Amino acid sequence: MPPKKRRRFVRPLGKRRYRKMFVLATEGSKTESQYFAIFNDQNLVVHIKFLKEKGGSAPPQVLERMRNYLDSEDLENSDEAWLVVDKDQWTDYQLSQLHEWAQEADNYGFALSNPKFEFWLLLHFEDGRGVSNSRTCSQRLERHIPGYDKDINVRKISEDMIKKAIERAKKRDTPACRDWP
Repeated sequence: MPPKKRRRFVRPLGKRRYRKMFVLATEGSKTESQYFAIFNDQNLVVHIKFLKEKGGSAPPQVLERMRNYLDSEDLENSDEAWLVVDKDQWTDYQLSQLHEWAQEADNYGFALSNPKFEFWLLLHFEDGRGVSNSRTCSQRLERHIPGYDKDINVRKISEDMIKKAIERAKKRDTPACRDWP
């Protein structure tokens, strides 16, 4: 029997498109991760890595989670690391620690929801005028998401709604906040 002819296997070479990564350490563990998961669509050029809450939600604990992650993982130059917390009852001193950390590198950031992350969700539906505290914010969000309890259906948030929320947030930030976005 003649020897079998060997087949050549050739793998096509190509470049995989790099997806910019955003690493998020947040105060909340449910709503924020559900919301930011919108941006993990495979067709987008960004990827969100959400650091799970371990051990608490106070600003120093959120910062510690991020520092631990960055000690074990390297960021690419174009990647970004963000701390996302609510104003809630946290002191200016606690929040200023997060702001100081964000100043350490060009690809570090700090985002503060005031009074809480749900206000950002509310801006997807309305301009948020008259919301001055957490309770009012929750009541107004209930009008748009009946039965809201830290659980959101992200399929009901469209790209257009996100753009409108960004516009509304920019209008509300007058004068523009220099320290905490």
